[in-house]
Amino acid sequence: MQSLLDSKCKACYAEFAKHTMQGSDEVKTLIPELRKQKKLSQEELASAVGVTRQTITSIEIGKYTASLVLAYKIAKYFEKTIEEIFDFSEVEDF
Repeated sequence: MQSLLDSKCKACYAEFAKHTMQGSDEVKTLIPELRKQKKLSQEELASAVGVTRQTITSIEIGKYTASLVLAYKIAKYFEKTIEEIFDFSEVEDF
């Protein structure tokens, strides 16, 4: 009985993870365009806001959503609001 329950839980978790990773709540960003305007590399932006280049890459391609603190740092760096940089229109409401 326990192993059947474990299997069902694992299956539900796997489906949830798959749904999450598909980007159904993908947040689009203007970071690539803003970087190009400033002639700034991903590495330079990452260093300025205290993350790795891979984090910036993941945010730009929609594989990772920036934390509120990181979104704030990025917005402040570009002298914009969070809403001017990140497009939440594709995020499902609760």
